[in-house]
Amino acid sequence: MNKIFIAILLLVFAISCKTPQKQEPIVIGPEDLNASIDEVTEIMIHDIFSPPVASRIFAYPNVAAYEIVAMSDDSYNSLAGQLNGLTSIPEPDTTQTINYDLAAMVAHMELSKRLIFSEDRMETLRDSLYSVWEGKNPVLFTSSKEYGLQVADHIGEWMKTDNYAQTRTMPKFTVDADDETRWQPTPPAYMDGIEPHWNKIRTFVIDSAAQFKPIPPPAFSLEEDSDFYKELKEVYDISNKITEEGDSSEEIQIAQFWDCNPYVSVTRGHLMFATKKITPGAHWMGIAKIAARKTNSDFHRALYAYTKASIAMADAFISCWDEKYRSNLIRPETLINQHIDDSWKPVLQTPPFPEYTSGHSVVSGAASVALTDVFGDNFAFDDDTETPYGLPIRSFNSFEQAANEAAVSRMYGGIHYRAAVEVGVKQGRDLGKFVVDNLNMINQSKVAQN
Repeated sequence: MNKIFIAILLLVFAISCKTPQKQEPIVIGPEDLNASIDEVTEIMIHDIFSPPVASRIFAYPNVAAYEIVAMSDDSYNSLAGQLNGLTSIPEPDTTQTINYDLAAMVAHMELSKRLIFSEDRMETLRDSLYSVWEGKNPVLFTSSKEYGLQVADHIGEWMKTDNYAQTRTMPKFTVDADDETRWQPTPPAYMDGIEPHWNKIRTFVIDSAAQFKPIPPPAFSLEEDSDFYKELKEVYDISNKITEEGDSSEEIQIAQFWDCNPYVSVTRGHLMFATKKITPGAHWMGIAKIAARKTNSDFHRALYAYTKASIAMADAFISCWDEKYRSNLIRPETLINQHIDDSWKPVLQTPPFPEYTSGHSVVSGAASVALTDVFGDNFAFDDDTETPYGLPIRSFNSFEQAANEAAVSRMYGGIHYRAAVEVGVKQGRDLGKFVVDNLNMINQSKVAQN
């Protein structure tokens, strides 16, 4: 009996002396989210994703993270039933303690990893954060991670039904070389038209790709008194004027600041290589980060801003690409070289898809409305998004002003006619207003209580 008693005492002593598991708090802040989005942006530059595809890569991880936050913070409403085809995320295991912000970060990084090519780079960031979080509280980290991955799987299944995979096997765009009104590949790379089937991607909020179909462009004509020819000549005249003024020209600086061409082909003798930049969507995600930091937004509000902006931009690309391949309008560079000046080159390199409407104009219009809804009118900010590419900071008094400048930059750059930028920014703003009006993301009753 004494031996048994002693054995029990030794067991109790051993258990009591065992080092307890760490239970430090794990605090997730907006900079963790910024790190994930910044890394995704850098990977997209490296992997050379087109602007429409990049918008999809931003949207789904943001939605996944937002849905987890909405599960835990009753200030925010779920997007289930609001976004086309999205159902409620799984309920968490109530027997487990979960850090929902950590779970949101897990879901964001996991879905981001599934959407890019260079997965190892995303894994490096993920593993570094995992190591810190697990070191603070292993049990809480594990339960939170498991729930984040569960939600990522749920959003991943929804993502698979958006028709993206099917569009990968659809035929290339066929160029009608005999029709001088239609788009032709442009120098120096003469690339095929990218994403001709993007209008078949499931929309997020808008009813269909054609819901915000813009008015047609001016009727094609090379008669000097026609509206179309006047717009063509305007591009040529503006380009010559600002080129003569040199790089100090305000118009050239605006064009370069908003270039956002992810693949610019550079020819040196017999050598051709690419210089890589962010996409228009990435530029506006950078502006969202600037606004979130300026307002000291917490993790939830920063994520809310990113999510609303990325959804609006994703739908904007679908809407714009629907029009691009419907109107299939020839670019200024082609016509100017054929009919006005065969040695003329635009300030910016012409991107490889039809002209009307301007993608940057549509997307900027949509993003500006979404961010204004979050941060308010007349929100002044300094945009340093392009400083990594050697371009100076530009300051704006509002998101609307920034969108207007982004739109007109395409005409200064020589890659769009006036109609494409003016109609395009309106198309984007109309779409953005629809997204804002139809997404009920904030629990107004909860806001009123606070």
